[in-house]
Amino acid sequence: MATAGNNLSEYDADSVPNAKTFKFGIVVSEWNADITQNLFQGAFDAFMAHGTVKENIVRWNVPGSFELIYGAKKMAESFDMLDVIIVVGSVIEGETKHFDFVCQGVSNGVAQLNINLDIPVIFCVLTDQNKQQSIDRSGGKHGNKGTEAAIAAIKMAQLRQDAKFYKP
Repeated sequence: MATAGNNLSEYDADSVPNAKTFKFGIVVSEWNADITQNLFQGAFDAFMAHGTVKENIVRWNVPGSFELIYGAKKMAESFDMLDVIIVVGSVIEGETKHFDFVCQGVSNGVAQLNINLDIPVIFCVLTDQNKQQSIDRSGGKHGNKGTEAAIAAIKMAQLRQDAKFYKP
């Protein structure tokens, strides 16, 4: 969790596998586009820093965070060569319970995708109380959650590849 003194963009680069052969899908919510674009850029930059070939990244946009689930499902069905999908969104609390329903629905939906699909789906959805918290976690004082999501994606792609060759 991003709190004072923590930076989402700090990690041990030596512990991250080379991502040259991996293929990634990123589904990005258009809602709060300034935030989600920053998250996408953080992920993209981290992929590039670890050897990912630009052509091995597929990006789809969806209208909002709730639509990330369907977008990720369709992306997985459409591109059997993908190793991992990241869903990128930003939900900022308002005056109604809508925030709670969207956050719960998206997190449960992504969990279900991870159970039902044969491809990891990484959760990169900010669920903040206000816009400043989102700014702080999408390239601001707490770093970029997109960077963290890309590193998790690379590690999960390696795990998925290793599991294919595992013989007990």
